[in-house]
Amino acid sequence: MTSAWPKELRVAKDRRSLTVSFDNGETYILSAEFLRVASPSAEVQGHSAEQRVTVPGKINVAIMKMEPVGNYAVRIIFDDMHDTGLFSWDYLIELGRNKDDRWQSYLDELAEKGLSREPAIRPH
Repeated sequence: MTSAWPKELRVAKDRRSLTVSFDNGETYILSAEFLRVASPSAEVQGHSAEQRVTVPGKINVAIMKMEPVGNYAVRIIFDDMHDTGLFSWDYLIELGRNKDDRWQSYLDELAEKGLSREPAIRPH
């Protein structure tokens, strides 16, 4: 059950972050990169903890647009064309409340797997 409802979702002018303000007074600034790598989509989260994917190379990702989904979530479309994650209000507030720990876990996973936040360089 949703503990708070968003009053405002505002994408920064540079499209690299989303500010979410809730009716309980909590406000969080979430980077596009963080939202992309924490996408609640099956493509990222898998169907179990073992299937979850560590998504590298998204340091430059931006938010292209957002679409409301009913009165419980928003679909965020990123400029890498990822668009399958539905960010519920509960998930957004959980991301905000646990941003630092989740971000550090992500950085640790990248290091453990020899991956980078930088996009892979493709040979010409």
